[in-house]
Amino acid sequence: MDNKRKRFLPAVVAAVALSVVSEAPAITIDGYGGWLESAYANWQPVNGAVSYEVSYSGNGVDECVADIPLVRQYPEGLRVDIPGLKAGDYTITIKAFDNDGGLLETATTPLLTVMPHLREGFAFDNGNVPGGYNLDGTPKDDARIIYVSAKTVNTVTCEVLDSKGKATVYTGLGNILSAYGKGADKTPLIIRMIGTITSNEIEGLKDDNYINFQGRNNTTSMVENITLEGIGTDATLYGYGICFKRAHNIEIRNVGIMLFGDDAVSMDTDNSNIWLHNIDFFYGAPGSDADQVKGDGSIDMKYNSTSITISYNHFFDSGKVMGCGGTTGEDENLKITFHHNWFDHADSRCPRLHYTTAHIYNNYYDGVSVYGIGNTTESSAFVENNYFRNCNRPMMISGQGTDSYDESTGTYTLKGTFSGQDGGMTKAYNNISHLYTLMYQHQNLCLDTYTKIYKGTSIN
Repeated sequence: MDNKRKRFLPAVVAAVALSVVSEAPAITIDGYGGWLESAYANWQPVNGAVSYEVSYSGNGVDECVADIPLVRQYPEGLRVDIPGLKAGDYTITIKAFDNDGGLLETATTPLLTVMPHLREGFAFDNGNVPGGYNLDGTPKDDARIIYVSAKTVNTVTCEVLDSKGKATVYTGLGNILSAYGKGADKTPLIIRMIGTITSNEIEGLKDDNYINFQGRNNTTSMVENITLEGIGTDATLYGYGICFKRAHNIEIRNVGIMLFGDDAVSMDTDNSNIWLHNIDFFYGAPGSDADQVKGDGSIDMKYNSTSITISYNHFFDSGKVMGCGGTTGEDENLKITFHHNWFDHADSRCPRLHYTTAHIYNNYYDGVSVYGIGNTTESSAFVENNYFRNCNRPMMISGQGTDSYDESTGTYTLKGTFSGQDGGMTKAYNNISHLYTLMYQHQNLCLDTYTKIYKGTSIN
């Protein structure tokens, strides 16, 4: 996502398609492109235009009109984002209409290429595809799609079925999720978020801190098959986060989360097949403890929250980034995949493992000040192909190696410095550290060692 957050302006009302006047002049398109299962275009306002219609074609799609809320106006111009596209080549056509429905100007982008999301890791165990989209990026059959913004988050409506199949229309995002939480309706739901929604603009937050995905029980009545996604580059949860409890097959993507009250994402009890990706995690609100200056944590996963994939996220200067596993233990090890994340000057817990089986690969650690990966009780981690730049203690196992070293005396002690718990097992392969030679596995190389080997210089 673009790091710059833009203020959201009201959506431009799209026109009803009327007769098209030939030889219309061209709209000025400032930019266009394909991204991950989506496409976008930017253009300048047209003199006298009161509405715009946007359609897209290509890859088996012929002149499909984009939903009205996808067309938005910003101070610098207009923009459309079209999600739910399978990988391939498309064009976007923009039409501007006057007050009488007459076509003023039109333009079509050159061919643009849409790329697929990478769907892999524990979240996809047993053939599950989390959320409201198919493996190819298109909405699942019969998926409901709703749009929420600061103006509509409490007035949006959605039909939800009860246990007898009776349909009831619910109003407001909080009420819609509460109805899904009864667990009777398994119809896929896609929630598309437009712009920034602050905590004082949204009703029904759990503990005033969370959008709540909570099922009635952990068997037949879990909340299921929901995607919450941001549209464009500026969708932001401001002042709150997201909570899961008895949730299954949930996807969160393409949003920013900042100044949340506790954790940005809390997975508390009996969650499965959760996919968090392409999310910007910023500071949380300061807590009461000394280690909560930047908030309590970015992601917390515990108490039978398993089969999770955390991928392509950007953690900006986070404090305690991710805690995995409950403090009192787990009945079975949690299964969590971490790949292609950017830990950008975070402090620690990238992640911290406790009763967890983890695959940690292709992540970028930059300026992580305390420690990167912390492995404790009954945890097993396969750590491969990560890059550690300016990171003090890239990998630690509780009570072993670096963790048991006392810098003040230059001796090793029995008690660990980052955790007093038992240590786990880390298998590390093909990682690179900018500062240190990683001694966990002989294939780990610091940059100096890497350079010497490939220049043919002998190493003592």
